[in-house]
Amino acid sequence: MYILGGGILKEDFILRHTRMIALIVILLFFYISNRYSCIMKIREMDTLQHELRDLKIKSLTISAQLTSNTRPSQVEELVKRQGLDLEKATIPPYKLKK
Repeated sequence: MYILGGGILKEDFILRHTRMIALIVILLFFYISNRYSCIMKIREMDTLQHELRDLKIKSLTISAQLTSNTRPSQVEELVKRQGLDLEKATIPPYKLKK
């Protein structure tokens, strides 16, 4: 009842160190808010890392499909399926010099 009634606030020690107690309370609030913001940033970084990993996997999959579709045999098969009148070159390419 002494503490709840406010009698402890009239003690000589409490009155002499009121500023120090207020400073400690303010620092505790800053510590708690800083910790909370750090935890939120860590969670955001974690979700972004998961998203980045998923996008890298998707990129590798698309790159592998593109590589397999640009093989000469695949291109020839696609030309035949489309019914285009294209033929494979019989003369090898050569460079023109200036």
